[in-house]
Amino acid sequence: MEKLKGSLAVFFGAASFGVLSTFVKKAYKAGFTLGEVTGSQALFGVVFLWLVYAILQIGKAPAQSPVRKDPKWLLFVAGLSSGLVSVLYYQCVQLVPASIAIILLMQYIWIGAILEWLLFKKAPSQIQLIGCVLIIIGTLFSTGLLEEEVPNLSIEGLLYGFGAATAYSLFIMLNGRIGNDYPTVLKSALMITGALVLILVLLRPVGLLSFEVMYRLLPYGLLLALFGTVIPPLLFAYGMPKTGYSLGSILSAVELPVAVCMSHVVLGEYVSGWQWFGLVFILAVIVTIQLQKPKKAPTV
Repeated sequence: MEKLKGSLAVFFGAASFGVLSTFVKKAYKAGFTLGEVTGSQALFGVVFLWLVYAILQIGKAPAQSPVRKDPKWLLFVAGLSSGLVSVLYYQCVQLVPASIAIILLMQYIWIGAILEWLLFKKAPSQIQLIGCVLIIIGTLFSTGLLEEEVPNLSIEGLLYGFGAATAYSLFIMLNGRIGNDYPTVLKSALMITGALVLILVLLRPVGLLSFEVMYRLLPYGLLLALFGTVIPPLLFAYGMPKTGYSLGSILSAVELPVAVCMSHVVLGEYVSGWQWFGLVFILAVIVTIQLQKPKKAPTV
């Protein structure tokens, strides 16, 4: 029963990530800018997470703070990568269909393998190398590049998508290596605070200072914050220990079909038969790769 509860938590946590691109598209259609969309998500996410952390501290007896392996400022700095993911990915969503944007983001799998090799001298295994090649092949189908009528995709949007995948790879590596001795909510709050600062400095969303803009942006900002920065970390923190690393990683792949289905049903984006084939192909590769990994995450 506990494993089932954990599986459901991971499943819904990953699915919540999948709906983000659709909400972002809706926000753009409502006339909001990249800075306003990313800024509101990070701002409301920071408020939510610090509020949850404060509530969890109520009733706890004051205790001497334990000596942490990593200082808090390091988590704050690591959170900059999370802010960079939002900026690059949401810019990609603005330039290409949401169903294509999520496919591009999933390239973090093979990009992450390359970065780990370059940065940490951890060479990918044979199954990982084969999987990376197959994911690239599946991406060619998923983006429609192998069809007779090649879709008119923005080159700039594709570059932003690969940039987002690279930033996401860095975020995953940092998240797995830094601050593991902190409570989940506190760690997330510190990292999202860093993301917010990056967005404010990089994009300068002055619209957030306007009461009228914030009032109209409120529904989108709340949804993006809840489904992007609050619900997933909490559900993953609850579910991953119960499912184990391998099953949890497989369940996390549900983000991909959820995003494509949402863009097709809600936004009315066209998804061809070959694109659906590419989607299923990539999912099959992800599941196969994860089944070859140890059930417990390696110690870092």
